Amino acid sequence: MSHDHGPPPAASRHTRRIVTAVLVPAALATLAALILLWPGDVRAAPDPGGGQRALGTVTAVAEQACPAGARQQRCGSATVRVSQGPGAGTEQPVDLPQGPGTSALHVGDGVVLLYLTDAVPGGRAYAVVDRQRSTPMIWLIVLAVGVILAFGRWRGVTSLAGLAVSFALLLLFVVPAILEGSPPLLIAVVGASAIMFAALYLTHGVTVHTSVAVAGTLASLVLTGLLGALFTSLMQLSGLGSDDSSALAVTNSTLDLRGLLLAGIVIGALGVLDDVTVTQAVTVAELTPGATSRWELYRGAIRVGRAHVASAVNTIVLAYAGASLPLLLLIAASRAPVSELLTSEYLAQEILRSAVGTIGLVASVPITTALAALVAELRPATAAPEPRPGRHARRA
Repeated sequence: MSHDHGPPPAASRHTRRIVTAVLVPAALATLAALILLWPGDVRAAPDPGGGQRALGTVTAVAEQACPAGARQQRCGSATVRVSQGPGAGTEQPVDLPQGPGTSALHVGDGVVLLYLTDAVPGGRAYAVVDRQRSTPMIWLIVLAVGVILAFGRWRGVTSLAGLAVSFALLLLFVVPAILEGSPPLLIAVVGASAIMFAALYLTHGVTVHTSVAVAGTLASLVLTGLLGALFTSLMQLSGLGSDDSSALAVTNSTLDLRGLLLAGIVIGALGVLDDVTVTQAVTVAELTPGATSRWELYRGAIRVGRAHVASAVNTIVLAYAGASLPLLLLIAASRAPVSELLTSEYLAQEILRSAVGTIGLVASVPITTALAALVAELRPATAAPEPRPGRHARRA
């Protein structure tokens, strides 16, 4: 969530006209693109195995020793009472889940089942595939919302509204449109622009200073997308840099994975850009009353921007590193040369994301600061009044 900068100084009518003339066409173009590219009814492909999802609760566990030489860690079966889905109200036997990362089942555990309609004769028709997590997740979300509202008050309400719009656009426009076969980079730019307009104006209000931040964010997003496309081509990345991408390539062969990589870069960069651009726009507005020239105003605001962007760059790099921590551990455990690891498809994608996102973030500071300084209303310097002669001054 962006910082609360307080009410900035009011802008003149001339400044409002300039900003409106620039942003209204951009907003209308974004709206028109949303309407033209809005996906139809995208239905998920049917599961070729015929599996159906069901929910249940473990009522009994019968664990036994595994045979000598067996790979699995736990052997035996459990009984699950199905509460939702195929076979609701019945008790079904299941094998204990196997594989790395699986935990032991206990009586009372809520589990997610996969009902196999074409099960092998003599085999189990149900299999445990996951745990039920809805209840703790709901409490976690309620706690997070409560903290935001308690601290942010009305600004917290508006930020949550912007967050809701962002998720709605991602789930209803960006993801279905990409699945439908639209160019992922174009969809990401349009979706990110719509999210930017909605989130910034809902969170910070419809002001000239927010509009300047919107313009700076939009310019930085375009720069990020262009750099991402250029270096994705130069580095010859295919987009198959993770198991998720490989799975998508198998299930949807028409999906543009390179465009999907670029779309992720653009949307990921938007999360940090809005905070930086709003800070710079309001900083310029606060410094305007004491500035004597636009260059002086720009220099003063850019000093604030350097301090802000120093911490923001660290934030964006650590965010990418945190999301890729398993990959970093896998690379650290590898015996391959460092030069080979750094140029591999897996790590090259993460370097691309971090580097391009950082460049777009740094560029947003001078871009937004310059735009804000250009539309700032500087007060003309007034000449100092001449001192009056004293009462006892000699007359000529």
